[in-house]
Amino acid sequence: MLSAGLPQGAVPRLERPGPLRDRVYEALLELITTRALQPGQHLVESELAGHLGVSRQPVREALQRLNTEGWVDLRPAQGAFVHEPTEEEADQLLTVRTLLEAEAARLAAAAADSAGVAALEELCEQGEQAVAADDVDAAVALNARFHAKIMELASNAVLAELAAQVDRRVRWYYTPIARQRGRQSWIEHRRLIAAIDDRDEQRATRLMREHTEHTRQSYHARAKS
Repeated sequence: MLSAGLPQGAVPRLERPGPLRDRVYEALLELITTRALQPGQHLVESELAGHLGVSRQPVREALQRLNTEGWVDLRPAQGAFVHEPTEEEADQLLTVRTLLEAEAARLAAAAADSAGVAALEELCEQGEQAVAADDVDAAVALNARFHAKIMELASNAVLAELAAQVDRRVRWYYTPIARQRGRQSWIEHRRLIAAIDDRDEQRATRLMREHTEHTRQSYHARAKS
């Protein structure tokens, strides 16, 4: 087992095509993003290799890449550890997220059709069901899909590319507060859908800003509770 263990069934299968080092990187990043590997957790190459069914070399290469991207800290004479984000790091990223998502909501309200609104409503219904079932993993995934759908409806490739760069870190920060945000988050999603359906760009922008600000505040509040 790893130093702090992994939940049953948490280790992804490496079945997709592509270079092994890339598949190992994606697998480890997913484990970090979902917090199956917790911030501060010691990452031992041999143990990770055993869990993933690979040699140590692609694991070493993946850890070096994750270190470069800020997901993993490599400490001399100690090894690799999952990065522990500071409050300032989280605040900066979630502030940028607000800017991107608010503009996406405005553009979606200007351009969305009935099919797009229906897709948002379906995702919202699934998210509400996940919350009711206390399925945090599903709620986090559906939250990401909901916001990604709004970004898609915005039809701005540059905006989508920028949002994709922060999406995984948003999921990383959202996971520990998903249960706390719970039903309220999806109530806010419903209001967003109504604004987009009404083609009210100003209201959609305001609601998205408020929604993402609530997430930012909840993340900071969790450290004080």
